[in-house]
Amino acid sequence: MLQKWSPKEDIILIGAWLNTSKDPIVSNEQKGGAFWKRIVEYYNASPLLVGTIPRELGPCKQRWSRINDHVSKFCGCYDRALRQQRSGQNDDHVMKAALDSFFTIMNLKFTMDHCWKELRYDQKWCSLVQGKDTVKEKRKVVDIDGEEAAVGEPEARPPGVKAAKAALKKKMNGREQELSNLHGALEIKEKLSRQKLLDRLFA
Repeated sequence: MLQKWSPKEDIILIGAWLNTSKDPIVSNEQKGGAFWKRIVEYYNASPLLVGTIPRELGPCKQRWSRINDHVSKFCGCYDRALRQQRSGQNDDHVMKAALDSFFTIMNLKFTMDHCWKELRYDQKWCSLVQGKDTVKEKRKVVDIDGEEAAVGEPEARPPGVKAAKAALKKKMNGREQELSNLHGALEIKEKLSRQKLLDRLFA
């Protein structure tokens, strides 16, 4: 008998996938089998799952595939609904339109809103969904009535080392210019004071 997945288990699986894929030490040097073995180990080690039956690699991989597919399609539906939002419509209207679009495409209700909330702005997940093989152009998530929709806005990416150094240098250059201007003004003031003193002595 198949063991049904609960929302809590979905969140833990998503966390396991994200943490394993973002590992700065192993990074992209992970083969598929080893990658998923680590995800399953991470998942089963969660203290939130104490007392539950451990999951095996196959079911974890299948569940992630389903989550990934459904959430990426829903992101496209939601993005399209946002772009079509009319004046006076609130977030509830956008969500309803997105859910309706998803149902039209998949012929089933979207029941993974808990997964969507976890993934929709995650930079790593969004970059993979948008396509590994696209350099100039983002891969669109879903096609609805001939119109393509992309994944929502990802997390803001922190500046790189070079960009940070350049910004700091620019800031320092600005301060040096201010100091230079200040020194110039002080020199002029000092000259004027000396001139006034000389004038008084001659007088």
